Amino acid sequence: MGLYRFQVIIEQDEDGYYVADVPALRGCHTQGKTFEEAMTNIREVIEMCVREMREDGLKLKRSIRK
Repeated sequence: MGLYRFQVIIEQDEDGYYVADVPALRGCHTQGKTFEEAMTNIREVIEMCVREMREDGLKLKRSIRK
């Protein structure tokens, strides 16, 4: 797999959890009790989303590949 960069938006919700979202990848979001946990989780989810897109024959936009 190539190297990709994605914008990740992380916000803390009213319960104190950190919610991470990748706007460029539909359905790519997760949460964690700490910021670090949310970052670890979103990296795993990004890998899953990219792998699923490739398996489904979908291509990622060139503008986000580095």
